[in-house]
Amino acid sequence: MAFMKNLRHSIMGHPPPHMIEEEPLMEQRQQPRFTSQFRSTFSGEQREGQGRTLDLSTGGCKIEADLPVVVGDAFECRIYVPGLDWPLRVDEAQVRWVKAETFGIQFTKIRPDEAEKLYQVIASLNEELDA
Repeated sequence: MAFMKNLRHSIMGHPPPHMIEEEPLMEQRQQPRFTSQFRSTFSGEQREGQGRTLDLSTGGCKIEADLPVVVGDAFECRIYVPGLDWPLRVDEAQVRWVKAETFGIQFTKIRPDEAEKLYQVIASLNEELDA
């Protein structure tokens, strides 16, 4: 139960972390991540792409895609989770790191109803791990 309370708090209450550019990269993730493979699409600045969402958390995810992105790019993201009637919609996500054909994004704008859906997806992934 404490895990789910912490997840809900991390969705609604934490300010976005900032990146320190001159120091070596360190683990900056504040929420637990869960391995997943969901189809995703992203668009912004007259570009569109699709990929596979990996390592989903309440604060962001890792995406594998062919479209090149750079740190700082921002876009809308949709994650197609099996069992949901509509894709999970993130109004704004920002690229935090890039490595080959994968990149990490931080969810910077998400509506409360979508945050609740994300919370439920994460809780479901957590239950699968515990089973």
